[in-house]
Amino acid sequence: MGALPAKKLRFGFRTALATASLAMLAQPALAGDKHRKASEPQRPNLVIFLADDLGRDVPPWGDGNARTPNITQLAKDGVSFDRAFVASPACAPSRAALLTGLMPARNGAEANQAAPRDDVRKLPAYLHDQGYEVVAFGKVAHYKQTGMYGFDHYEHDNFHDPEGIPSAIRWMKARKDKSKPLAIFIGSNWPHVPWPVTTEGYDPAALKLPPKTIDTPITRDARARYYAAVSKLDQELGETLATVDSTLGPDTFVLFSSDHGAQWPFGKWNLYDTGTRVPMIVRWRGHVLPNTRNDAMVSWVDILPTLVDLAGGKPAADIDGRSFAAALRTTKVNFQGRSEIYTTHNNDGSINVYPMRSVRTDQWKYIANLHPEYTYTTHIDLWVKRVDSGTYFPSWRRAAESDPAAKAIVDGYYHRPAEELYDVKADPEERHNLATDPRYADVLKGLRGKVAAWRAEQKDDHPVAGKPHFEEGPVDGVPEPAKKPGAGE
Repeated sequence: MGALPAKKLRFGFRTALATASLAMLAQPALAGDKHRKASEPQRPNLVIFLADDLGRDVPPWGDGNARTPNITQLAKDGVSFDRAFVASPACAPSRAALLTGLMPARNGAEANQAAPRDDVRKLPAYLHDQGYEVVAFGKVAHYKQTGMYGFDHYEHDNFHDPEGIPSAIRWMKARKDKSKPLAIFIGSNWPHVPWPVTTEGYDPAALKLPPKTIDTPITRDARARYYAAVSKLDQELGETLATVDSTLGPDTFVLFSSDHGAQWPFGKWNLYDTGTRVPMIVRWRGHVLPNTRNDAMVSWVDILPTLVDLAGGKPAADIDGRSFAAALRTTKVNFQGRSEIYTTHNNDGSINVYPMRSVRTDQWKYIANLHPEYTYTTHIDLWVKRVDSGTYFPSWRRAAESDPAAKAIVDGYYHRPAEELYDVKADPEERHNLATDPRYADVLKGLRGKVAAWRAEQKDDHPVAGKPHFEEGPVDGVPEPAKKPGAGE
């Protein structure tokens, strides 16, 4: 399960200790809040800290490679959600789903780089209704889109802007007017590429590589530098939490998560768990029991209604998100989370055009590749000359010329069948596609029907942007087109 000794809570807090402890807790009053009657519930300060392209490659979820003392401590101080998923494994649609509570087809941000429609209500508006000051620093929305969401103040939402986290820290320290409760969203750019140029103390030879990875020296070097980037994220989180504790108080509500999996083959831009299943930890001293785990399935669209719930409000009834606040502040034993998680992906410009949809249950993952005749491509295999987009990928393709196991991995990257079915309990690495196995024909049919019905409800029938690829690119990649300053992946 992970490196931490923790109590695992499947359906909320259910021990006698939890009942006794939580029953005695009272929400601390918010200093300076003169706008609510004493009988009304207090509104906690809210801190949402977002990583960029971080998979579950951290010790709380069993990855012993990474050095992340602050993430590890946060998990010890709070509750870790073991089955948290994003709505889409690309930056813009994932973050738009969080900030609207709507899946991509309903909010309008389906392609990477896209923004939600103007007529869609955003999270800051909900929190404004509850009297909150709502601010953002760093990469919270996609690059240069933060101003579209209605934050009271925002700064440094550019690509890999080094001032993103420091600006949040300075702002919290300088904040004078505390008459309103605060909701502050802070987005790190780590561990998004480009990764550090050196391994910064990580030994490439000592790393355990992810499943479906081809072991070459340059691959190990790249993975070591990914972990170096993860450590930079961890440092930023630690600096932020120290400032939160000193300025907002140690009982502040803190949620930490990531927008999708790592930029690694079968991670980002994929609907496998390595692309859509993300770390999520909530620390809220006096409310959640420390060093606990919850394996209820939750989605990033659920974060909006949860925050609004904690703030004392109610989101619109027709959003896709569902509050999981019951798992954070009550002794209820019947919080079961979602029975199904739906995820979508369309494209990232014309570099990656491969629309797919999936549903995940407790046991099964079904993926519908809507255009299996397309060749799956990403920055990883096309922009190999760009620092860390995929400098190691040519070594995979050369290995595939003589190694059947390597060839199977490369072929599985480029070419996907129309349907994929995995027993995620028996095969958590999603290696064995059961879609053509007649023993699972009924399971396949049922999940196929669920995805079709869900797409109809979502009106998920919009044209997919971008020009698809129909063949594998050259081994050494293609020239990267000129980019506008500040543009990101």
